[in-house]
Amino acid sequence: MSTIAGSGCEILIPTSERKPLNEIERSIIKRYRKVLWTKFIKAIKDFKLVEDGDKIAVAISGGKDSLLMAKMFQELQKHSPIKFELEFIAMDPGFHESNRELLLSNCQYLNIPVKFFESGIFEIVDKVAQDYPCYLCARMRRGSLYNKAKELGCNKLSLGHHFNDVIETTMLNVLYSGNFKTMKPKLKSTNFEGLELIRPLYYIEEENIKKYTRNNGLTVMNCGCIVAAQKTSSKRKEVKDLIAELKKNFNEVDKSIFQAGQNVNLDSIVGWEKKGKKYSFLDIYDEE
Repeated sequence: MSTIAGSGCEILIPTSERKPLNEIERSIIKRYRKVLWTKFIKAIKDFKLVEDGDKIAVAISGGKDSLLMAKMFQELQKHSPIKFELEFIAMDPGFHESNRELLLSNCQYLNIPVKFFESGIFEIVDKVAQDYPCYLCARMRRGSLYNKAKELGCNKLSLGHHFNDVIETTMLNVLYSGNFKTMKPKLKSTNFEGLELIRPLYYIEEENIKKYTRNNGLTVMNCGCIVAAQKTSSKRKEVKDLIAELKKNFNEVDKSIFQAGQNVNLDSIVGWEKKGKKYSFLDIYDEE
């Protein structure tokens, strides 16, 4: 897979021709069954991400992760005994025209009936947070997607965060924020009552999403940001590179980081926070 510079970040250009839709769909449950489909189903079952009666807003950014997620939800709806509804939503925060066209053409080719809406977030962020735009942009985009999901009567919003996003977020917090926080597979919205955020790609490794995208001949966006387009480095990229370097000597280090978020031993923690309140091991020291 090669890349070209777009008006934002890079656009992934596959080295092969785009496969017919039926082959792309079949590959999810055949060729990539073990590394994609099985892990998708495992996350849904382990964390009860999809339940009878759900109406799920599937957020599509135009990147490889969200497009795969949309197709897997369609396959799940075909084959699962669980009865649920889907709404596919895509927000335009201010994409360059080429990125907007790429997103819409991919959805059309992949038979994803997307509801496309504008937010103008890039313009706002560029004015108020030009030096450090990503944090504010992410929060505003999340809020805009929640609003749309609520408007459509959905009770869940699904995002395409995967295994690597989880471990990179964990390490970012440890190394740069001095705390231990990770991504949860689902959480209740604090600002939008009755809405849950879910992450069904939780167990899926990014490299296998890239293989699926490349081998099916799909051209997708890496990022459509026009505000941070000139920024060539980021803390997340540094952490991604650090993990790749660590894997050279310890191949399972990424899995160890992932498991750390599920194996926290409170008997060995000096301090923690719950629902905004901080606690110390001294609070329970005399009870031991």
